[in-house]
Amino acid sequence: MDSLFWPSEANSFRRFTPESLAAIEERIAKKKKQQAKVSQENKGQGVEEDKLSPQLDLKTCKKLPSLYGDVPVELIGEPLEDFDPYYSDHKTFMVINKRRIIFRFTATPALCIVGPFNPVRKAAIKILIHS
Repeated sequence: MDSLFWPSEANSFRRFTPESLAAIEERIAKKKKQQAKVSQENKGQGVEEDKLSPQLDLKTCKKLPSLYGDVPVELIGEPLEDFDPYYSDHKTFMVINKRRIIFRFTATPALCIVGPFNPVRKAAIKILIHS
């Protein structure tokens, strides 16, 4: 197939890092400022904005479409940045197992202490997604 229509593996799969989380928090803050500004301008007018919805082919517990290419072996079971634009301003990351099943997890601290990069939490995620 033509490489123009298929995303390259290097661009599709990126590890979820503290920098990724900081970028998501920045997008959330920017979106809140924008929403506050729009709500002040449209106060009393009843204007509705169009909202994104999750892509149906990238739902949780569904198989990753072949459009995204093969998952590199070193990234199987590892936290990845989400492909879906709907989740670009949500504190979430995705994990793909050997069967190419998509799992999504929140990046907020579990039990208010265990952050997304904690080794105990990573081990629990690997156990959870193991086929």
